Amino acid sequence: MMNQAVSTANAVPALPQHNAVELTGGGKTAQIVLDDQVYVLRITRAGKLILTK
Repeated sequence: MMNQAVSTANAVPALPQHNAVELTGGGKTAQIVLDDQVYVLRITRAGKLILTK
């Protein structure tokens, strides 16, 4: 099997990735600020994420 060269001309740069548990400091909630607005990121008991204003 031959390896094929991958063209980077049309490659999309990787998106930043953040660990939700690290963002919450090991807890269940974190505050995220955008401009002057404060949002709350919450990890639910079911392991889902909720972002509220």
